[in-house]
Amino acid sequence: MDAGVLIKEARERSGLSRRHLARLAGTSASTLGAYEAGRSVPSVKTLERILRSGGFALDVELRRDDVDEERRLSETLTAVLEVVDAFPRNPAGPLRFPSLATVVTP
Repeated sequence: MDAGVLIKEARERSGLSRRHLARLAGTSASTLGAYEAGRSVPSVKTLERILRSGGFALDVELRRDDVDEERRLSETLTAVLEVVDAFPRNPAGPLRFPSLATVVTP
């Protein structure tokens, strides 16, 4: 997440000038310009205040990185496929199943 990109997008989507958004957020237009250009990075609290002033909310979510779980599942699948590869490819004969027509139910 790039704070400057978020600020610029919020400002443009809200239709506010840099000066007007700065006034609403309680900061200066030059500070907003520095944020948007990436010359400065606002704190999360400041970013939230600026976005809220433009009519947007900041939604931050902490999620577990699933890379380790995916790696474990991949290794398990590889092991299963290696076991399957060990089985003979040509069965000894056709598989025989009982005919459902001959099954008598009490």
